[in-house]
Amino acid sequence: MDLKLLMKQAQEVQAKMKKIEDDLANTDYEGSSGGGLVKITVSGNHKLKKVFIDESLIKVDEKEILEDLIIAAFNDAKNKIDEGSNSSIKMATNGISLPAGFKF
Repeated sequence: MDLKLLMKQAQEVQAKMKKIEDDLANTDYEGSSGGGLVKITVSGNHKLKKVFIDESLIKVDEKEILEDLIIAAFNDAKNKIDEGSNSSIKMATNGISLPAGFKF
C-alpha cells in the first residue's frame, strides 16, 4: 500500500467535501406551513435568513418585529446546538484537537 497515494486521495476527498459544504452553505431553502401563510428561508448551513408571516395571522404594525424575533430565536437555538455539539466532541475525544471541519 502506497501511503503517499492514500494521503493524496484523502486530501482530494476532503477538498471535494469542503466544496460540497460551501455550495450547500450558499444555497437557500424555503419551507412553508399553513398553506403558505408562514414561510421561512434557511441557508444550507442552517442559518435562518427570512421569515414571512401572512398579515391575516397578526397585527400588521407588529409583523416585522415578530419576523425578526423568530429569526433571532431560531439562530440562538442553532448556536446552542453547535456549542453543545462541540462540547460533546471535546468530551468524546478527551480534548484532542480534530482537523478543521471534521464531522462525525
